[in-house]
Amino acid sequence: MLGGVCMIERKIKEEFNDSSDLIVKKIKNITIIYLESVSSSDKVNDYITLMTSIDNGKIRDVFDRMAAPNIKEIKKYDECEFYLTNGFTLIIKGRKIYAVETRADIHRSVNVPQTQQSINGPKDAFTENIQINLGLIKRRIKSSHLINEDFMIGRKTNTKVSLLYLDDICDEGLIFKIKRKLSKIDIDGLLDSAILAQLLTEESKTPFPMAIESERPDRVANDLLEGKAALIVDTSPFVIVLPAFFVDFINPKSDDYNKSVNINFVKIIRSVSLLLTLLAPALYVALINYNQETIPISLLINFSQQRDGVPFPAAIEAFIMLIMCEILRESDIRFPSSYGSSISILGALIMGEAAVSAGIVSPIMIIVIAITFITSLIFTEMEMINSLRVFRFLLLIAAALAGLFGIVLAGFIFLIHLCSVENYSMPYTYPLAPFDKIYAKKTLLKEQTKKSKYRSKLLARKNQVRMGGEE
Repeated sequence: MLGGVCMIERKIKEEFNDSSDLIVKKIKNITIIYLESVSSSDKVNDYITLMTSIDNGKIRDVFDRMAAPNIKEIKKYDECEFYLTNGFTLIIKGRKIYAVETRADIHRSVNVPQTQQSINGPKDAFTENIQINLGLIKRRIKSSHLINEDFMIGRKTNTKVSLLYLDDICDEGLIFKIKRKLSKIDIDGLLDSAILAQLLTEESKTPFPMAIESERPDRVANDLLEGKAALIVDTSPFVIVLPAFFVDFINPKSDDYNKSVNINFVKIIRSVSLLLTLLAPALYVALINYNQETIPISLLINFSQQRDGVPFPAAIEAFIMLIMCEILRESDIRFPSSYGSSISILGALIMGEAAVSAGIVSPIMIIVIAITFITSLIFTEMEMINSLRVFRFLLLIAAALAGLFGIVLAGFIFLIHLCSVENYSMPYTYPLAPFDKIYAKKTLLKEQTKKSKYRSKLLARKNQVRMGGEE
């Protein structure tokens, strides 16, 4: 129940503990309340003149003649906090409370992508404003079938989350599962999309990323057209795309802007790089320690000469160098971009040269570790890089214990784990297992654009035709 003006004003002041940005003004028989930090003073002033012209008339009648602002009549006092903290101004007259939208523009403008850069394609990126992000997607998909449903998550933050999908393409079962998980989230605060992605996926079952987090509107629009769902989180510049498969993190969607005959060679290089970044240290240790017969005699003699005087076994040598390079990688991420890369490159050169001169590591080990980290830089998703790091160390341990046999055994464990992972009841190894020719040609290899006429059978069960025309 709503009380009088004085009671409502007193309760709001008590609730906000007389916060310095809480502004309360009385004009004649009207009380205006807003938070200066999230409301625009100019927009508030536009309504003050209007309010002072009202004496005994009804405020609702005046508002009904105004098209611009978003105006709501508050029926319960509990709603006052929500509207105040979201940039609305409360106008109180008698026992009536109206919330007028006067949000301040406290967001940055649309900028170029910072972490998912591409030579070709659009150059706009998501911001921290949910309305701008929604507009960037709807600017690309101009269809009434693009549905967005809003959810409020966080007891303290009341963060707005918007679920987007194309209802004539996306599977209803996927949307039902996402909505059910969203409704079960009970948390004090939701500050970023990465937190929501962890809450919506089984993060404890695998180190691999289970959700795509993209700052590119063109990629999200592309995934929506393929039958996936997207989640926009207010105050986050990254949009979540579900479901995600292993191959989605190997080849970026920006490959679609290049000719298939040119980009397929790059895709093969990425697959080779995936194997090298996982296996290079383990293979070197296995060949040096256990399987010397597989190395040509001249090369084996060269390796033994280079390792002469090194006090550590090859496995310990590899562990030391891998850990030091991981430290350099982390320092590069934490340092400001203006000089972070320079420091990491300088550190790697000095550390490598000093380690070889001191006889702590061999020159061939520096080459192996360099190949390992150069090939890992092809992948831009940090979660994928971190997950590959886990299995790289496991393969290295297996190689140190049992040589090539250990690598094969660890490789089977890696594949078994990968095949056992499911994402919203869909296999993580899709489209390889189960094999889907259509989705494989959209991720692993690229077919000619004019031949890409169908969507994945697993994602788009309602509407699989994406392009008409003759074969």
